[in-house]
Amino acid sequence: MYRERPSVIPGAVVWQTPPASAEGERRILPDGCMDLLWTSGRLVVAGPDAVAYVTSVVPGAGYTGLRFAPGDLPELLGVAAHELRDRRVPLDEIWPVRRVRALENRLSGGGGIEAVAADLRPDPLVRAAVGLIGGGLGVAAAAGRLDLGERRFHRLCLRAFGYGPKTLGRILRMNRALERVRAGGAFAQVAHDEGYADQAHLAREVRALTGVTLTDLAGRTGRR
Repeated sequence: MYRERPSVIPGAVVWQTPPASAEGERRILPDGCMDLLWTSGRLVVAGPDAVAYVTSVVPGAGYTGLRFAPGDLPELLGVAAHELRDRRVPLDEIWPVRRVRALENRLSGGGGIEAVAADLRPDPLVRAAVGLIGGGLGVAAAAGRLDLGERRFHRLCLRAFGYGPKTLGRILRMNRALERVRAGGAFAQVAHDEGYADQAHLAREVRALTGVTLTDLAGRTGRR
């Protein structure tokens, strides 16, 4: 069973999935975040997804993951997020092999995955940017609040989040809506509250970003 807990790293979450018993597929929805994965004795970086990432489930393979707040992991890795967009990349292709092997040996010996990110120093500007975008502020207004030109703001978003501010805003808004409908919120009311034109607009956005229907993701047999 999937489990998660808040990390000691601010804004991060530690999660685990047990070893799979059979082959299948797993659909990971875009959420504006990046993860560090520990699986089959290797450390892997999960880049930011612009749409749902569908991966094969390997029998016997389990995962431990450290999901970072949007924009934080690129600061730790020293690589721009857009270079990793929609990709899964072994950490030893980004950091020196010797450094990564030492970390993997520590994890194999029972160490916690959070130790890998002990040197993380979040960028306050990035944290402010995601707060403004997640709060629904438009691109020009958000750039102005940060005293940045729109082009510079766009470059900041590509480096930190992997895509421009409009795409990040769409993804964050969709995830807020999904959280509410999964908690039982009526589709039409959630669409209105989150600023969609109507329920159909919400449904189209969910399908475009995840590849499945709003009803499927809400776990319901019919619309509300």
